[in-house]
Amino acid sequence: MLGADSDTTKVATPIGSEVRPSAGRPLLEIRGLRTHFWTEAGVAKAVDGVDLDIRPGEVLGLVGESGSGKSVTALSVLRLVPSPPGRIVAGEIRFRGRDLLAVPWEEIRSIRGREISMIFQEPMTSLNPVLTIGRQVMEVILTHRPGSKADAQARAVEMLTRVGIPDARARMTQYPHELSGGMRQRVMIAIAIALDPVLLIADEPTTALDVTIQAQILDLMLSIKDRRPEAAILLITHNLAVVAETCDRVAVMYGGKIQEVAPVRELFGAPLHPYTRGLLASLPRVDGEKAARLTTIPGSVPDIHRLPAGCKFSTRCQERFEPCAGLEPPLIEVGPDHWVRCHLHDECHGYFGRHS
Repeated sequence: MLGADSDTTKVATPIGSEVRPSAGRPLLEIRGLRTHFWTEAGVAKAVDGVDLDIRPGEVLGLVGESGSGKSVTALSVLRLVPSPPGRIVAGEIRFRGRDLLAVPWEEIRSIRGREISMIFQEPMTSLNPVLTIGRQVMEVILTHRPGSKADAQARAVEMLTRVGIPDARARMTQYPHELSGGMRQRVMIAIAIALDPVLLIADEPTTALDVTIQAQILDLMLSIKDRRPEAAILLITHNLAVVAETCDRVAVMYGGKIQEVAPVRELFGAPLHPYTRGLLASLPRVDGEKAARLTTIPGSVPDIHRLPAGCKFSTRCQERFEPCAGLEPPLIEVGPDHWVRCHLHDECHGYFGRHS
């Protein structure tokens, strides 16, 4: 999963010194990312040591309950974490070999929208209410692509049409409050894909859209990716059905950490982390003779200011045992390209250690 200068497989390593195999140069490499927020209640460790790779040509799904740290991870990539109260306190984010946390502001601004683009989760608040739709779509085009205003306008109309907005030329002169929530979501998507970015970060891109438009938007995103062999998508969503149909690999996040990463078929067919199994068990099934009650994960996501000292899922896990509450499990490879952070699969503290 995660690149390093090692060909080691199935290695349980000490906390904080996890060894990962090299699998070619990833498009994006996140190492030890920590993004914290200073609040009146204390320090909120929204992202607390995330390691993740996105490979050229793939769609990586990032899933987990609200409050797991998914959106903050995405905002950290483009250095969009609001400060104050937030700040990236540690880690590296390497895009095509460049550490985005170390480059000057002018360089990161030139990357946003052109090389890395993001579809934000809240279309209601992400558009400027005093600027027309056309001006907001054209802004990213004029900023990064040489050409006339007429060319930018034509491109903006084209992109609005491609995301399913009817009479796109007329919509160019309207303001966000004149559009429905679903239409504003489509405008956000048009802005994000206007320049065919090499990395598209899509944070709940289809939340406000009906099912038919969802399928069209996902197909459009995939077609944009396929135009460039190295292009990739980070898809953040709660919709596991979309993940199953769209993604190549899936990363499961909880408590500010990655808990499991695996190819999509393997994760759905043989999930290893109790949290992953809980998420999948909560899906409705239609293959039985009669409807059954949905399975739920006990409890709720813990207060981000008071996360457990050991495994972040230990307070809700029905399989927890002695080391879970006090000892953070390492992220280990338990199969080809399948990683999990759980003492059940840690040779030092897992099943055999538990029953010795």
